[in-house]
Formats: sequence, structure tokens, C-alpha cells
Amino acid sequence: MNNLPLAKTPPMGWNSWNSFGSNISEELIRNIADKLVELGLKDAGYEYVVIDDFWSELERDKQGRLVADKKKFPAGIKPLADYVHSKGLKFGIYSCAGTHTCDGYPGSFEHEYVDAATFAEWGVDYLKYDYCYKPVHSVGENLYKRMGMALRSCGRDIVFSVCNWDCDDVWRWIRESGAHLYRSTGDIQDNWQSIKSIAESQLDRECYGGTYCWNDMDMLVVGMNGKGDNDFVSNVAGRLAGCTDVQYKTHFALWAMMNSPLIIGCDLRKISAEALNLLSNREVIAINQDPEGRGPYHIRHWCNPDHVFALIKPLCGGDYAIGMFNLSDGASEMSLQFFDIGLPYFSGYGLSFHECFSGEDEGVFTERRAIKLEPHDCRIYRCKLVRV
Repeated sequence: MNNLPLAKTPPMGWNSWNSFGSNISEELIRNIADKLVELGLKDAGYEYVVIDDFWSELERDKQGRLVADKKKFPAGIKPLADYVHSKGLKFGIYSCAGTHTCDGYPGSFEHEYVDAATFAEWGVDYLKYDYCYKPVHSVGENLYKRMGMALRSCGRDIVFSVCNWDCDDVWRWIRESGAHLYRSTGDIQDNWQSIKSIAESQLDRECYGGTYCWNDMDMLVVGMNGKGDNDFVSNVAGRLAGCTDVQYKTHFALWAMMNSPLIIGCDLRKISAEALNLLSNREVIAINQDPEGRGPYHIRHWCNPDHVFALIKPLCGGDYAIGMFNLSDGASEMSLQFFDIGLPYFSGYGLSFHECFSGEDEGVFTERRAIKLEPHDCRIYRCKLVRV
């Protein structure tokens, strides 16, 4: 252990669940690690390679320890973690606070300390900890505190990712559990309605995440395009899902602006150029990874308040990130009155607007900034205060 605090900024990486579900293997995880490096995503900040559910045998061994599925991971977990580490990446795994995982594999209930020690021995750097099959009379808050303490005693630095789907008023007690990120929503699906509903559900909770304990809005579906082996994520009522490039852009922008961890969920072996460019956008990533870790606040558009709004986030060094979003199904204006963000007209200051997706400087504005946004579209600006 290096005794340094973990998750100073929102964790970034890749997780197997969205695209692969149960169809995971040692070869797949090695290939994904290779791709993170080859595609430049490691250099962009994505560092964790996380295996989700379905990785273990259905029973523990005679010593009560978890055992990797011998068909999927014939060499075991430690050699795979070693391979991921050899790429300059970090390795993550999955367990559950209940007696079993969501798909019926052994959970860590009353095995927290032996499992934490096992994960440390294997070289695990990140634990995603789910909430299925929790005994009715066990208090979830205490179960997460137990695993948090077990991880802190295991002799290895392990990021603790809590996944209890916004149950039990989790935001009220999660920071003191020792967790580094926590799920504040149900599971995401690869469709616009899911993205929209998750984002809108968080607009009054911007203050509940921050440095060392981040509000996790679930993994990214950018680049999935309605494909994948996990039917829950990529198939809705028997109909293939997927989003447009514009919708994926807005999805990525919302997660970045709202300080959600950026965990890729698509198949990196088949990623499109558009999705790769989006996920690699250094300017948007920098907003998500800003050292101060301040959450944004939102201002709704005066004449279309239900689905059109701005997010404003103070950044280290005095800049501001301003995102303008139109989640409605029709084109709409978004007008941001600078008075509402603490910049009255007679202050002697304006804001310079640099758009992070286009890379264009759009000029200096005073009093307000009004733009027209197409349905489901957004713009993300890095702004500076300038004298006018």
C-alpha cells in the first residue's frame, strides 16, 4: 500500500458487463487491455479493466475462498491481473454484499475479510460491489462499511465501487463507509430514454458526490450501437436499442460534467471512429477530471424548463465549464442569463466561450449566452472571465 488517497478524481476505465454479460474469458480481458493501450485510451486516462459478474465458480473451495471459473479463466485471476498490470493498467473484479451475486454466484456476505485478502493476493485494484440477495434483516449500510473496512485491512490499495442502485438513501451515509464511488441510479440501457431519465434524476443531487467519493451514474453505453451479448442492456422489449452519435455525445457530456466515473462499456475490438473520438476527447475529460472535483449546479431554461438546462461547474484555476443541454424531442433555445451565475452586467466582466467538441473559440459574451440546440444535442464550453 502506498497510503495515498484513492480516487482523487472520478475513476476511468472499462467494464465487461454492458457488452458481454456472461460471455467473458481470459482472452477477452487480455484483448481489451491491449486495445485500451493501442487505441490511446490509456493515455487519455482510462486505466481500470474490470471484470463484472459471472467470473467465479458456483461454489467456494474447501477453505471458503472464491475460485475463478476454470473454463473462462483457466490460469486463474492473478496471472490475468499481472498481464493487465504489465500494460500499465489496473485490474478490477466484482462481488456482492449479499449471499450471492445478481446471477447466483457466491457473494461476499460474511466472507468480507477473506475475500478482501484474496483480492489483494490476486493483485486486484478495484472492486465493484453489488447488492443482490442481501438478507432481509441485514442493514445494507453496515454491510458496505464491513467491506470498506476489510479492504482497508487487506494490505493493498483497492478502489471500492459501491453498486446498490440508489437504495437506502445511500448518498446520506456512503462517504463514511470508505467507498470511493457509489451508484445513484438503476442499471443503464443502451437507449436514449434510459440516458435521459438517469441524467434528469440527478439534477438535484449534484452536491452528493465529490473528491474521494463520487456519484456514479452507471457505465457508459457510448459506442455500443445496439449490439452486445447482455440482453438487458442492448435489447428493450425485443427491439434492438442503440443511440445516434448525437445522443452518445450528450450522454458522454452529461456524465463528464456531473463528475460521474467514466467507465466504458462497449466492445473496444469493434469501436467506431466516431465513438473512439468522443471517448478520447481530452477537453471534455479534463472537465470530468478537474482537480477541485466540484459538482455543477443547474439552471433550467426559462421557457422550456422540463428538459432544457445548463450545467455550470467551477474549475481549478478560475475557469468555468458550462454545458448546455436539450434533452427534448424538438429544437430549442437555451439562454443562460449571466446574472443567475453570479456575473451581473455592470461587473465589468464577460465570459469567453471555447467549445470543447469543436475546439472553436466562439467569442466573448456579456449579460447572457443564447444558442439553438437540436433535439438531444448539447454544447460543452470552457469559459474564462475576461474584462470588457
